Amino acid sequence: MKKPLRSQAWFGGTGKDAFIHRSWMKNSGHPEDMFDGRPVIGICNTASDLTPCNAHFRQLVEPIKRGIYEAGGFPVEFPVFSCGESNLRPTAMMFRNLASMDVEESIRGNPIDGVVLLAGCDKTTPSLVMGAASVDLPSIVLSGGAMLSGWFKGRKIGSGTDVWRLSEDVRAGVISMDEFLAAEESMSRSPGHCMTMGTASTMASMVEALGLSLPGNAAIPAVDARRARLAHLTGRRIVEMVNEDLKLSKILTRAAFENAVKVNGAIGGSTNAVVHLLAIAGRIGVEFSLDDWDRFGRDIPTLANLMPSGEHLMEDFFYAGGIPALMNRISAALRLEALTVNGKTVGENIANAEVYLPDVIRPLDQPLVEHGGMVVLRGNLAPDGAVLKPSAATPALLEHRGPAVVFDDIEDYKHRIADPNLPITADSIMVLRNCGPKGYPGMAEVGNMGLPAKLLEQGVRDMVRISDARMSGTAYGTVVLHVAPEAAAGGPLALVREGDEITLSVSRRELTLHVDEAELARRRAEWQPPAALQESGYRGLYRRHVMQADTGADFDFLLGCRGSEVPEESH
Repeated sequence: MKKPLRSQAWFGGTGKDAFIHRSWMKNSGHPEDMFDGRPVIGICNTASDLTPCNAHFRQLVEPIKRGIYEAGGFPVEFPVFSCGESNLRPTAMMFRNLASMDVEESIRGNPIDGVVLLAGCDKTTPSLVMGAASVDLPSIVLSGGAMLSGWFKGRKIGSGTDVWRLSEDVRAGVISMDEFLAAEESMSRSPGHCMTMGTASTMASMVEALGLSLPGNAAIPAVDARRARLAHLTGRRIVEMVNEDLKLSKILTRAAFENAVKVNGAIGGSTNAVVHLLAIAGRIGVEFSLDDWDRFGRDIPTLANLMPSGEHLMEDFFYAGGIPALMNRISAALRLEALTVNGKTVGENIANAEVYLPDVIRPLDQPLVEHGGMVVLRGNLAPDGAVLKPSAATPALLEHRGPAVVFDDIEDYKHRIADPNLPITADSIMVLRNCGPKGYPGMAEVGNMGLPAKLLEQGVRDMVRISDARMSGTAYGTVVLHVAPEAAAGGPLALVREGDEITLSVSRRELTLHVDEAELARRRAEWQPPAALQESGYRGLYRRHVMQADTGADFDFLLGCRGSEVPEESH
């Protein structure tokens, strides 16, 4: 005999508590047979007017519900904290873990048998997957899709990527402020998230590579009718997953994470994927480490010719064949046996996928970058690791030694970078600290520091930059990020002084501070932890419990899967 569904612990039987649960749900007009034991499907919705990337989700909910009803399920939509990248201060990353708690407890505490995770903007995707992974019910992701391509003065412009470029051009005197502001309305011209291969598009690609979405999910534009069609099919499929008891733990395996790392290298994906996938693995209990990013990604070529690494945008990527076509191109490197949410393996899903635009998804023998995976650096400046994205870097700077120009925090950087007397040359290495998980707090996307105007005017467009911060997935440059331990936690980055020589060697995977150990010990003895670590409220909780970037910057008390059981009744 089939085991009763989880929701029947609320809605089944004739007792007082079942009466309460059913009666109040019926005030929305639900008929009696909605409570007859059919799967109750939660639609976890991150729609918010303050998260422009996700504002169109209300239109996607209706086809999801239709699919659920068709398959014999009972859809129930619920809101959760929406981590909007474009508006939240000090950084949306500070609220990723909070949102994941909201998701986890909303799923576990309610009569839900399976869940559709409706995500789009950068942190909404990992927060939903992290929360769902800690409950481990049948779950499927539907991404909201990217905006249509931006166009300005007859050429494509991309979210974020062209903001950084145009901003530098203004400071260098190449374009006027009027031209810069005129591009503003041309960049974001439809609903959807960033249309570059920034963090939003990267995380949509990651959930597809992990097997958490139906094939094709990552690249369909937000306004394309096929996005609504996929929503409909996603609604149908989640009911089948509940009937099959296809839980997240059966999808999020070691093989799935290996595939995701390789796909990230092939798409030139965001460095933010590193911390998010590490955090997801920590929730589901899969052995997966920072070194795995280098181990599985270092020999993967970047084939997706998309900004910020390349020329095209997500709309073009969709027309080229999207993630299935790209995965087919690198299929020899993938774990094809990995199971996905449609009940098929990765190999089955991508077997017949074709590339239609070979300039957008390059052939293996014509890659954008030969070795495109994330580089994990270690050394006395980053004992627990740091990351660099080679596809966005300047090749000539990947082996570099230079003197440090040190900024103690982001305010120090803002105060000093415009100083014409700042002692900095193109060979200098810019160091920004106290911007990590504890230090900022939230590890903001400030690692891709803008260069000083006096060097921009000389035509310099890239320098080695090192920090304990993150950078936007839409950004580019030779930027070393996620240095661990961070400065605010007493990491060696806190000990760097102006003029210290630093070596970056990507070939040796090294990040070295050329200061002898005795001098470092003397500096360490003088160092004092930031007083802000004693803050109250959520900021205080965050600073006390957030882990370092090399393990995913999750809260220490959220690690692991706590399951879906709630034995206590509410009345």
